[in-house]
Amino acid sequence: MQIDQMPGLDQAKTILKETFGYKAFRLLQEQIISNALEGNDGLVIMPTGGGKSLCYQIPALVLEGACIVISPLISLMKDQVEALRQNGVTAAYLNSSLSGKEQLQIESDFCEGKIKLLYVSPEKLLTRDFFNVMKSVQLNLLAVDEAHCISQWGHDFRPEYTKLDFLKKQFPKVPVMALTATADKATRNDILKQLGVEGAETFLASFDRPNIDLNVRPAQGRIDAIISHIKQRPDESGIVYCLSRKSTEKVAAKLLAAGIDADFYHAGMPSDVRDKTQERFVRDDLKVVCATVAFGMGIDKSNVRWVIHHNLPKNLESYYQEIGRAGRDGLESKAVLFFSYGDIVQLQSFNADSSQKELLDAKLKRMQQFAEATTCRRKVLLSYFGEHLEENCGKCDVCRNPPKFMDGTILAQKALSASIRTGEKVGIGMLIDILRGSGRQELFQKGYHQIKTYGAGSNVPYFDWQHYMGQFLNLGLFEIAFDDHNTLRTTGLAKKVLKGDFPIHITRPETAEQRKARTDTPKKTKQQERSEELFVKLKTLRKEIAEAQGIPAYLVFSDATLNEMSAQRPTTDEDFIEISGVGQQKLEKYGTDFMKEIIAYIKAKTAEGEKIKGATHLVTYEFYKEGLSPEQIAEKRNLNPVTIYSHLSTLYEQGKEVDLAQFLTTEERGSITRGIEELKIEDSLKPLFEHFKEEIPYHKLRVALTLYKSEK
Repeated sequence: MQIDQMPGLDQAKTILKETFGYKAFRLLQEQIISNALEGNDGLVIMPTGGGKSLCYQIPALVLEGACIVISPLISLMKDQVEALRQNGVTAAYLNSSLSGKEQLQIESDFCEGKIKLLYVSPEKLLTRDFFNVMKSVQLNLLAVDEAHCISQWGHDFRPEYTKLDFLKKQFPKVPVMALTATADKATRNDILKQLGVEGAETFLASFDRPNIDLNVRPAQGRIDAIISHIKQRPDESGIVYCLSRKSTEKVAAKLLAAGIDADFYHAGMPSDVRDKTQERFVRDDLKVVCATVAFGMGIDKSNVRWVIHHNLPKNLESYYQEIGRAGRDGLESKAVLFFSYGDIVQLQSFNADSSQKELLDAKLKRMQQFAEATTCRRKVLLSYFGEHLEENCGKCDVCRNPPKFMDGTILAQKALSASIRTGEKVGIGMLIDILRGSGRQELFQKGYHQIKTYGAGSNVPYFDWQHYMGQFLNLGLFEIAFDDHNTLRTTGLAKKVLKGDFPIHITRPETAEQRKARTDTPKKTKQQERSEELFVKLKTLRKEIAEAQGIPAYLVFSDATLNEMSAQRPTTDEDFIEISGVGQQKLEKYGTDFMKEIIAYIKAKTAEGEKIKGATHLVTYEFYKEGLSPEQIAEKRNLNPVTIYSHLSTLYEQGKEVDLAQFLTTEERGSITRGIEELKIEDSLKPLFEHFKEEIPYHKLRVALTLYKSEK
């Protein structure tokens, strides 16, 4: 059966537009929805912000019965349910945050058919009482969100998810849809097996998030770099991910000291304090959160504009998921990763006691390779997930500033020689101090100032040596002895380098000019400045509305929707509902307030003498309501009075309260009316103008014709 002939697909498209406010499906959404409408199981791998939720929400609304969504994240459930309610959809959630009485009421409503989508935690789902509820309801779909949690190969394995295989056994005719943002091939196969849906069709969307700008920087001076990054975009929301609880607190303190609105978040905090921090961030009352990786798992906040990794993540799945919390609305966003070998040492020590040490170390190695890449980072990232980008992305730091290579053989020989002369008993920091001829007390106590290579690299800055040492490690000249205080060991290849039999080519460190070019923001056009100015006003209005309702601001409208409003400046219902993200429910709830704000902005700019696109006749109406005459309005707006009369005629035709008759005497109106009837005029004013020998001005003819047509 062809997709365009699918029963219910037309209804799905209507729901997409009228309920959710989108004109067309994104890539794969239509195929996934069609598969569910046919009653088939499916596995959906789609990046964060790619529209996974609509893949099960729309079939649930099209089909008879109700949908159960299994999700492990309490805060995410709450956000998604509130978002559905904002769009006029009956939805609820069941989890440990509700009282027993509240849960019983929701279960009762669900059984009575009052709820179309019910979000349930796996713990609640697995209780006998809820199983009885499920048996009493006509289910049209079972959606398993965050499905990677079911697999031991996934990066966030949760044992309770492995019990979900009962779904297909107990409800064999109900389609199961498993969804996740990140899953390699082994994880995908395991998800299908664990859920008992091996025959399900897999829908693998592109992992590419082209709106996220990828950057990796050396860890040296990262706090100053983070502060600079944030101060360039003070109104944007962002997350700084840290490796430890202590570092979240330290980084937050340094940001606060620099005058930045920041707070920390980690599992060691009292739950009420932690929840309050998350709530402030979600509601835009807090701009920056310094957090451990657990933060963000349950946040559906669409307007996070940047994610910074203060430390190297443990694997590429985690990195991909964490940067995916930026730019969920599709707008341009940034991901910045600070990388040091100290992070690798610490992460490997975490892996040492794990039963999966070999797997974890292999994944960490791939993460390291991404951080050290000298080719397009997006290519490296996508290749990990089995996707191949033909062209360089042009939107990562490597593409913008391709590394320059140099002959590093002599530098490598100096480093290798110095390490060997210490008896291979020093780590990277001490080795660099020896090469630079440091006066460090410990160095002198151990007698390292007496070796031949002491000070052999004194002309090379410390940070540059760190840059080179990382590459020497990556090239296999050194190994780190993790079981011996992280000291360096030379390898078999090192001997060839020392003999001059193996040349070494390394990249040059980034210059201050290159760093500046990467962080400087391009100059904006006048049109961009206007759109941003209106965007700020709409954002302020959005926050006021959200606070009055007690919901996160992005649930009113996303930044992407406000961005489009700022550019298009809709001032009628017909134009407003054409904005992406505006459905019928939101038009009725918020349209008037936002259009008033847009009209007020256009009016203010016009009064300042600027010529600005958008609803010019409505700006005229605002001045008219203030009691100004057409001539006064024309002078204020720097327009021809004929144009103002034309605006007033259009407003009259649209049903606005405009007294057009006041602009004509009784004699003028009668004479022009006779001329209209005699010439059978419909729209064109020129024959009428000539009929009266050009003695009656055009604006009076326009007014009289409008009045005549309205009476007819």
